[in-house]
Amino acid sequence: MHPSLAHTEHRPWPLPCGPWLWRMRWERLAFIHHRIDAAVLRPRIPPDLTVDEFDGSAWLGVVPFQMTDMMVRGLPGVPPWRRFPELNLRTYVVRDGCPGVWFFNLDAACWPLVVAGRGLYGFPYFRAAMRLEETAKGGMLMSRRPDGRAAFRGTYSSRGEVFLARPGTFEHWATERYRVYSGLCGRTRATDVHHRPWPLQEAEVEIQENGLFAASGLSIDEASPVVHYTSGVEVIAFAKAWAGSGKAWG
Repeated sequence: MHPSLAHTEHRPWPLPCGPWLWRMRWERLAFIHHRIDAAVLRPRIPPDLTVDEFDGSAWLGVVPFQMTDMMVRGLPGVPPWRRFPELNLRTYVVRDGCPGVWFFNLDAACWPLVVAGRGLYGFPYFRAAMRLEETAKGGMLMSRRPDGRAAFRGTYSSRGEVFLARPGTFEHWATERYRVYSGLCGRTRATDVHHRPWPLQEAEVEIQENGLFAASGLSIDEASPVVHYTSGVEVIAFAKAWAGSGKAWG
């Protein structure tokens, strides 16, 4: 049994019935959040999803991290999947009362993941040249796609004590989400994930370059983001399902 399955009481709904398919670890991760008008995002989200809001606005999250030990259940890990940086731009949505994450882009320094993520899951993955340098309290990530778009360079650092987010707080609303929505073949599909609650810390970020928003056709005020850091969690992902059907496929 995967260690995370010993802790399920924090989940907003029960685990899927089928077995998990993927396992991985997300490490040295920062949540860098910015407010945005929900009306700006509405045309970019499938009509069967509702843009989720907190404190009167929608939010965009820039999330740099290190992916480690990624493997398919029953198969050994292979070198390209074992350790690589990733960077994503996301927002928050709801369908049939189930909150989740919607990605505008996911940049990764792992071409097999880019191919599999796009073809099997409909995630907007892009291959990028990336480097994550570990620091004492966080990391420094540099990323650039082959065409030069979506360039990012920033340093994030934790401060303060580790805590678990309390229900009703922004950090709980933004981070404790166990479903990812995506579009595939003209339909919305859902992928459930599971992990223990995020061990969070307050954090600060210094961004020297950020082309993620422009690459996604978005323009926001990047001043004063809300930033949190986590050392990481072990994650499992389940079979994809058409949203609302409850039936896994593939």
